[in-house]
Amino acid sequence: MTRIAILETGAPPPALKAAHGDYPAMFRDLLGEGFDFETFNVQAGDLPDPAAFDAAIITGSSAGVYETDRWIADLLDWIRAAKGRTRLVGVCFGHQAMAQALGGRVEKSDKGWGVGLHRYQVASPEPWMTPAAATVAIPASHQDQVVEPPADARVILRSDFTPFAGLAWGEDAVSMQPHPEFTPTFATELTAGRHDRIDPALVARAVDSLKAADDRGVVGGWIKAFIGHDATTGAPAVAS
Repeated sequence: MTRIAILETGAPPPALKAAHGDYPAMFRDLLGEGFDFETFNVQAGDLPDPAAFDAAIITGSSAGVYETDRWIADLLDWIRAAKGRTRLVGVCFGHQAMAQALGGRVEKSDKGWGVGLHRYQVASPEPWMTPAAATVAIPASHQDQVVEPPADARVILRSDFTPFAGLAWGEDAVSMQPHPEFTPTFATELTAGRHDRIDPALVARAVDSLKAADDRGVVGGWIKAFIGHDATTGAPAVAS
């Protein structure tokens, strides 16, 4: 059984968590069967031995990677130590944490909130991106952005709003700004609940955009293929 550590770095608002589950549950639903998942509460100081897992997924969070909380510094240290010892996947905050830890820079974007269903161009097709796609539409929810990627990272997803929306390092580390684990219903309720913090007109457009078809299934399949990808043969490995 393929072992996956889920590094839980944040939680949905309580009412949404009760209705839709926490972020680790969303990733378990996205990836499905064939994996042995173990969750680690990063804010509580709980971090795994990377060598004990086939992959680690770093979740989203309302925190900013540039903040001074001890757990964030510990997570960035962990990412640097874990790179090359297990496959790494970062989503939203996890994407930003990987970029910050590995030599990039993250800031609160002057473009404001990125919410709703965003479409991203595939800038660097990867072997595990099967089936191939020129663009993917995935829910987004963020203010911060990677503004300078690490020198050794290649950009795999981009958009005009988020130029560094997906990054990859070598064959064993990837990250992305959007949320393939968010269902349209959860993303809609999360965005609608932020009408006091986000321009109501933007909220309305974002909620409307989430009624369209998305590519969560495609990107979820990509993550599964990446986790099981055999860099030696160039072929996907079957989870056992």
